[in-house]
Amino acid sequence: MQWETVIGLEIHAQLATQSKIFSGASTAFGAAPNTQACNVDLGMPGVLPVLNREAVTMAVRFGTAINAQLGMRSVFARKNYFYPDLPKGYQISQFELPIVGKGQVEIMLDDGAVKVIGVTRAHLEEDAGKSLHEDFHGMTGIDLNRAGTPLLEIVSEPDMRSAVEAVAYAKKIHQLVRYIGICDGNMQEGSFRCDANVSVRPVGQAEYGTRAELKNINSFRFLERAINFEVERQIDLIESGGEVVQETRLYDADKDETRSMRSKEEANDYRYFPDPDLLPVEISDAMIDEVKSALPEMPDMRRERFESEFELSRQDAESLTASREMADYFETANGIAGDAKLTANWIMGELSAAMN
Repeated sequence: MQWETVIGLEIHAQLATQSKIFSGASTAFGAAPNTQACNVDLGMPGVLPVLNREAVTMAVRFGTAINAQLGMRSVFARKNYFYPDLPKGYQISQFELPIVGKGQVEIMLDDGAVKVIGVTRAHLEEDAGKSLHEDFHGMTGIDLNRAGTPLLEIVSEPDMRSAVEAVAYAKKIHQLVRYIGICDGNMQEGSFRCDANVSVRPVGQAEYGTRAELKNINSFRFLERAINFEVERQIDLIESGGEVVQETRLYDADKDETRSMRSKEEANDYRYFPDPDLLPVEISDAMIDEVKSALPEMPDMRRERFESEFELSRQDAESLTASREMADYFETANGIAGDAKLTANWIMGELSAAMN
């Protein structure tokens, strides 16, 4: 039997604000454990959250960049679950009324083909703390510095059909959030991480198979390997007479395998309800116009301009616009050198080699 892979990604981009989404505590990375968690982050009695306006602006910036529907009125909800690094016993997130609705992103595959991936929604939420399992002799330490850090969770449609497509999409979102200045994209520090929902179905079947969620992957290479392993695991399981169970799985990079963490929850398991401490967020047309006017030239548009204006190849233009910093540097250098092809070759050759 021939099988088709179905993949959707949930990407968590940490927003580049100086303070947390509902408190004035710092979001700087690398501080000593529990030194950047205030009473609001700790969920102490009597404290009240205050929304960070800059986080809202950054979410609108992303929605505008992908030509998405914007929620002119969005609502924060409480997502209830217990975990040691979630001191309030709930996470403030958005559910039925997110700030960013449907949009789309184009990805380019290795053969030059372009595919459109739908974005279902992008919503604001606070991050949880971090459980530390090393050096505690069988116990777990809790670091709440990350608790309350603003996240934009970007949820795709299940439009990807291979690990290669999933990686191309993740890289495109990574490029985009860095281009528009809302996330530093540092995967080693956890600023950009992915959950992959993976299922398989017989070729030609319309309904989706049972999915497994691969949690908190912070490397493009690991994302590809995790998806490929999970696809093979599910196919082998079905062909041997078993059934795929809907669950959350962890990818172990050392063993190059996924393993079960817990059964996968549905939305009703979290008992969402509107947060009584936070008013609905209403954005205006004036705010949207202001955000649009401040957006930089998008990567795809810049690549096309480099091809036409500087007569560069598609491959060269793609490489030069991979990051906003590289593209800016090329334009500045070319303004001095006056030879676009020579400048491009030097940047992608000698300069890149020296930097690496």
